[in-house]
Amino acid sequence: MSETAAFRVADLPQNRPTAFSLRPDADACRALAVELDLSALRKLSFTGQIESHGKSDWLLTGRLGATVVQPCVVTLAPVTTRIETDLRRLYVAGMEVPDGAETEMPEDETRDALGKTIDPAAVMVEELALALPDWPRSPGAELGEAVFTEAGKTPLRDEDTRPFAGLSALRDRLRGDD
Repeated sequence: MSETAAFRVADLPQNRPTAFSLRPDADACRALAVELDLSALRKLSFTGQIESHGKSDWLLTGRLGATVVQPCVVTLAPVTTRIETDLRRLYVAGMEVPDGAETEMPEDETRDALGKTIDPAAVMVEELALALPDWPRSPGAELGEAVFTEAGKTPLRDEDTRPFAGLSALRDRLRGDD
């Protein structure tokens, strides 16, 4: 998928940054689109550098750019989104990695435990997945109101299910008792 393999930390120079540039080809973009459940991944690039940070930590900084196509959550029409984001990852030596099935999110999610390698391609895929719109919507697409009920009964509407919908009716009744 990438022109650059993972970098072995032991091979990284301490005194100067190591640049990288990833631009997956069309086949890799199609495979990644399938993996991320996208309609299409038209463009993807990730450029940046890895540099030493203190005595034993490493800092990865970069810029992710992508053009993705997802189905609209309302109409299923294709929605094209351009993603441009700067990112920062600090790889910390000696950071404990939780080993249980359930773990708490750290306060600083830009910190990772330093392993034997730093893989910009893995960072690119993870950051792209995090940057995708959760609910892509076509311009002007709106959800209508669906009403389902048995014949002869008053239907429950969206307005009735709002948390404070009953309070207005209660307020009106109390005003009538005064």
